[in-house]
Amino acid sequence: MAVLLEHESQIFLDLFHQDGLVICARGLGIDRLLLRFLRLYCEPASLVLVLNTSPAEEEYFIDQLRSDGVVHLPRRVTNEITNNTRYEFYTEGGVIFATSRILVVDFLTDRIPANLITGILVYKAHRIIESCQEAFILRLYRQKNKQGFIKAFTDNAVAFNTGFCHVERVMRNLFVRKLYLWPRFHIAVNSFLEKHKPEVVEIHVSMTPAMLAIQTSVLDILNACLRELKRYNPALEVEDLSLENAIGKPFDKTIRHYLDPLWHQLGAKTKSLVQDLKILRTLLLYLTQYDCVTFLNLLESLKASEKAFGENSGWLFLDSSTSMFVNARARVYRIADEKLNQKGKVSEKSDVKKENELKRELVLESNPKWEALREVLKEIENENKNSEDLGGPGQVLICASDDRACAQLREYIIAGAEAFLTRLYNKTFGKDEKAGEVWIKDRKAVKSKGDARPDTGPQAKKAKLTASSKQNKHKKQQDRTIIQMIGKTEEEKREDLEVEDNKELSSSQESSIEENIPEDFHVNLPSDCYYGIFKNPLTIIHPLQGCSDPYALTRVLHEVEPRYVVLYDAELTFVRQLEIYKASRPGKPLRVYFLIYGGSTEEQRYLTALRKEKEAFEKLIREKASMVIPEEREGRDETNLDLVRDAKPASVSTDTRKAGGQEQKSVQQTVIVDMREFRSELPSLIHRRGIDIEPVTLEVGDYILTPDICVERKSISDLIGSLNNGRLYTQCISMSRYYKRPILLIEFDPNKSFSLIPRGSLHQEISSNDVTSKLTLLTLHFPKLRILWCPSPHATAELFEELKQNHPQPDAETAMAVTADSEILPESDKYNPGPQDFLLKMPGINAKNCRALMSHVKSIAELVTLSKDELSKILGNAANATQLFDFIHLTYGEAISKGKSKR
Repeated sequence: MAVLLEHESQIFLDLFHQDGLVICARGLGIDRLLLRFLRLYCEPASLVLVLNTSPAEEEYFIDQLRSDGVVHLPRRVTNEITNNTRYEFYTEGGVIFATSRILVVDFLTDRIPANLITGILVYKAHRIIESCQEAFILRLYRQKNKQGFIKAFTDNAVAFNTGFCHVERVMRNLFVRKLYLWPRFHIAVNSFLEKHKPEVVEIHVSMTPAMLAIQTSVLDILNACLRELKRYNPALEVEDLSLENAIGKPFDKTIRHYLDPLWHQLGAKTKSLVQDLKILRTLLLYLTQYDCVTFLNLLESLKASEKAFGENSGWLFLDSSTSMFVNARARVYRIADEKLNQKGKVSEKSDVKKENELKRELVLESNPKWEALREVLKEIENENKNSEDLGGPGQVLICASDDRACAQLREYIIAGAEAFLTRLYNKTFGKDEKAGEVWIKDRKAVKSKGDARPDTGPQAKKAKLTASSKQNKHKKQQDRTIIQMIGKTEEEKREDLEVEDNKELSSSQESSIEENIPEDFHVNLPSDCYYGIFKNPLTIIHPLQGCSDPYALTRVLHEVEPRYVVLYDAELTFVRQLEIYKASRPGKPLRVYFLIYGGSTEEQRYLTALRKEKEAFEKLIREKASMVIPEEREGRDETNLDLVRDAKPASVSTDTRKAGGQEQKSVQQTVIVDMREFRSELPSLIHRRGIDIEPVTLEVGDYILTPDICVERKSISDLIGSLNNGRLYTQCISMSRYYKRPILLIEFDPNKSFSLIPRGSLHQEISSNDVTSKLTLLTLHFPKLRILWCPSPHATAELFEELKQNHPQPDAETAMAVTADSEILPESDKYNPGPQDFLLKMPGINAKNCRALMSHVKSIAELVTLSKDELSKILGNAANATQLFDFIHLTYGEAISKGKSKR
């Protein structure tokens, strides 16, 4: 394991000596800190639980500890470990990763030796809100274990920026008193990293005039859409919805945060504006991230889809939009000169227009960053030639934002901009083959003059070809047919082998053989997201985001140990990671090339992210200075009120009618909860109200409140799904059959509207695909079923407590015995359910007289033999008896004639 750096050792020691919450700047190595603690407790003598880690993160930590030679590696608790062996599993000690659902159940059923736990480490602590499972685990732990530690880690300072006293509430849920803040501008961090600075080359690439014009247009439209949105919703006049924030990544979340609670009240205009903002942000991203063909393709697809046109909020008709389309097309092609002589009359004559479309000349503007990247790679190549004093050529790592950008860069470096963009153009706008031919002829003419600069990317370092031979080779290949290409001269074959077997097909060939990307070679790396370019020295491209393993890039960085890192896209976390990487390898050179479009939204996005984090830390520093933390916060004695399980307010007056207000002996309330329900917040909130929870596997219902009350909980999405696939119907049959008071609980998300469907979409008629219609039919079909509407889990917990008052407690054994087809029925219900349902459907029989009839008559066969007088005695009503008797005994003919005589 890498030795901890100065500031990391200080954080480690602070946290080791006193429990607390560490908030670190992004990329400053919060994972290294957690690893150090895991390393410390990886021994059978201690039992440490780790909360809030994903399987990919657990895998990474275990791998790191394994490579470090740790014998007693962390273990994972999964469903595969049976309940009866769970206690032994925990008592073996060491570090244990477990999902929160399993831990909650184990704490409640005492399958985990709470008193033996050394402590709990909480990762990504900014997510610990009061009602979440992790907070529930910590509360159960502190109730049963007063000695163990709780240490929490997070690197997301911006998350604490929302809400009132957010950090204080999180610390309260974590039961910690100390807050450790380590921003990048912390004097210890800053002074240490200044000593070990990597060599940074910032390259501000200027955008092409067309790109700048497009960017200005998109920003104009974005601004117009934001103004319009605020005009329709005056409540949104908040600084969060500024143009600067609209460029940033978290903007979608911000806008949903404001609009979700009133989404059902919004008009179509507002909803389409929100959609448009999303589209415009994607356009901005595509402009700087990808090439001109991909961008134009996205734009054209927006215009082509009628849906976008029909539901568009009008931005496609703004002047800025026209300018954007003109410039985007100008980057890819220009119409041949004949069009200019016709002075704009072309649009009237469609046949002329078609003719002219064929006379497109391809421009295919190369991405300015590509040119800069090529220059950088050339510089690295030259340096690697003279690198004997550094111990041989250095490896190169190029980082781009995502998979698509990486694939494009790889193809550009290997095939060159011309070949790549032409292939892309033919693939995307393949109909215009003639245009492609015009462009190729044009290129030949230019090349024959000898003015053309070769546009192939830097070839493999082994192939020390002169620029002229590269140019000739490229030119020859463009003129060839496939047959000619197969019969190459020996010399050229050797050249091709030297260039890493790059099978460069000519761009003039049809799209059927457009795949000119060579096979990706395999390097034994711990990540599968990389794209290899050259083997010697190793040059690979890796995406910054979008890998299944969040630590893929970290693994690659430490495995490849590059001397040169090219940041094609800027990302704050990785920039910091590089600083730490350099500081942890003192004496070894590292040069970082930082490519960014000067004056672009990309640059602004990066600077905004920096500023936001700095402001978040400044706010946290101010909050820490004025924070009042009670002595008993850590819950190590009984005085912490958060551990008291009673939700009664202090103002509740005692009832003096009961023995003069004496303290009444209260029975401990219990609720039986299905195991699968522990994914929701509700069990935690019920437990908080002083009600004991018994987790068992239930087949019928989710919560058993009393022997009579059974509750099926449905969230909105679950409700709609269950109504559609008929599952809810069978659940209601089972509940109605085995419990006197079946309840359907419909629980809403507190952050969203308390409304099942928007006001405008209420139907007059019952329709088969309408949620309200289906609910209506459900209530008609099950008269005993009660429906509870709850705006949030907190309201549900309160309701449950009220429903349980003055009722006996449920029995877990009985509840578990009830299955959808069980024979064990409640005492009052010893009847065959099939005939019982059949009986209720017969005329003259209702829920009131059904039981009397069943107690007198053994079977339906016996019912048929009874006379009308006997039936009226049993049913106690002559009219009902006549109805039933006629239904059983009347023939079809008699029934018809009887119906006629009635008329």
